[in-house]
Amino acid sequence: LNLLTQLIASFNLILGTTITTSSHHWLLAWAGLELNMLSMLVFIVKPKHPRAAEATIKYFLTQTIASTLMLFSSTVNAIQTGQWNISQMTDKYACTTLLLALTMKIGAAPIYFWLPEVMQGTSTMTAMTIATWQKIAPITILFMTHDHLPPKIMTTIGIMSTIIGGLGSINQTQLRKLMAYSSITNLGWTMVIFATAPHIATLNILIYMTMLFPTFTLIQKMSLKTLQDSTTTWTTSPMMSTLLMLMLLSLSGLPPFTGFITKLMILNELITQNSTPTASTMAMASLISLFFYLRMTYITAMTTPPIMTPTTMKWRLLPPKHKLMTTLIPLSLLTLPLLLPTLMSMT
Repeated sequence: LNLLTQLIASFNLILGTTITTSSHHWLLAWAGLELNMLSMLVFIVKPKHPRAAEATIKYFLTQTIASTLMLFSSTVNAIQTGQWNISQMTDKYACTTLLLALTMKIGAAPIYFWLPEVMQGTSTMTAMTIATWQKIAPITILFMTHDHLPPKIMTTIGIMSTIIGGLGSINQTQLRKLMAYSSITNLGWTMVIFATAPHIATLNILIYMTMLFPTFTLIQKMSLKTLQDSTTTWTTSPMMSTLLMLMLLSLSGLPPFTGFITKLMILNELITQNSTPTASTMAMASLISLFFYLRMTYITAMTTPPIMTPTTMKWRLLPPKHKLMTTLIPLSLLTLPLLLPTLMSMT
């Protein structure tokens, strides 16, 4: 891709999301989603490889079907109520169809099959964009319509996503697929609380995006593709290897890292709402995904494969400096003290 093409595609990607997030009319929101999806295709197909072409087709089909379903649900609502305002989504059948469409768009269960395949078929930074930026527009629509969406179905989707995200990652060795299942797990935590506390759900997804950016950047800088690649990273970049290990622990939601805060807030809110069985199920389901995070951490930091002398020389080279990373990594690991007043007020 030349620079002009990249610039136009990036501009349209941002513009599409901005149109959707700032619109009140269903047709405008739909147009924003389509613009966003079409510009994303340019980035997915960028590696000249059959896998990338396959990933592009899969992404295009799922996103188009989801957008069509969303347009259908808003049309049904318009026929029933006589207006196209997003916040006036009151028809219950239209709301259920909309929830299904948005679930498909963000890649939560039960229609999650496309996400690991698409993320595996493209480059690391494009996979990061799919897992972070591409979720903003659908999450905004969820936020605007959360009053009318069926809470029981949302909770079921949340629990299913967390369990599927954990189980799907157990047998994986490809890092980008692992990160896709990690994304599905986090969406489960977001969906389970969305109906009752949308602000906590939004905070959860924002913190997750903040943590994903440095994680994917570290994976890209160390050229990691599989779990096997991460076994030898400590010889070439020990600092990056350690940081990646800490980032994975934060993503898993272990205290005292940032990832723990939102999980604690969600569980607290669920118990306050008298949904203790749901809270217990989510806590148990998160143990499945914790297993694969700990396995990745163990492989990255605690195994020593046979090392030849030439491979130990690479660490002497000066690594490239990233100013954004120096901000985002501490944010992803150490913001627990900043939220202590919030946590204290919850008890």
